[in-house]
Amino acid sequence: MRAAFDRLISWTGLVLAVVLLAAGGLLTWASSFVADQVNTQFVAQDITMPTEEALAAQLESGRLSQENVDALTPFAGEVMLTGPAAKAYAENYITAHMHAGAGTLATTLDGFGVDVTTLESWKAPLTYEAAGAVATEIQDGKDKADLSEDEAAAIAAVNTFRSETLFKGNTLVGLLLYGYAFATIGTIAGIAAIAAFVGGGLLVVLTVLGFWHARKNSATDAEAAKPAKAAKA
Repeated sequence: MRAAFDRLISWTGLVLAVVLLAAGGLLTWASSFVADQVNTQFVAQDITMPTEEALAAQLESGRLSQENVDALTPFAGEVMLTGPAAKAYAENYITAHMHAGAGTLATTLDGFGVDVTTLESWKAPLTYEAAGAVATEIQDGKDKADLSEDEAAAIAAVNTFRSETLFKGNTLVGLLLYGYAFATIGTIAGIAAIAAFVGGGLLVVLTVLGFWHARKNSATDAEAAKPAKAAKA
């Protein structure tokens, strides 16, 4: 009876070991596939992280905060090829520059006689949607032919900032953060693959021991049955 129970447990362990080893293989393939795809996308972006000198200069100019610089410094001067580097560049360089660019736009509009503090649609940091509302508010329902030269120039400056800075910047930020997300998934798949292989290997060892124990119990049971048969005779 003990031998039969040992064999049942051992066969169950063997099946689980096969499942875990198969899962480990699939997870390894997934991790490798994701890593290759993410690397290909990052290479295509052809982005080199700013050097420490460049970061220091932009910190001094106010375009970057100390928090931005601290996040970017570990990758300074490197070609952007990893998920963490992409995340740092997207959130602490591109986004920071878009926010700083809104301040530059405000100065430009002031030169055209538009005080952004009086605009209900002006929101800091300026978003793509908010920039469109700013242009509409400056136009104030007038036809283009009725706009003054300064009003037309101000609207053009807002629309240029909206399309060239906000739209392109947000698009690149989204692509980089998607790359970071997939790179993270690939890393998790790699860790899960290692865990699956370790678990599968451990179950193989336990299965071998289980079959050995079942064989031992079978021999013990056979020996125990002999005296009983002799007594009956």
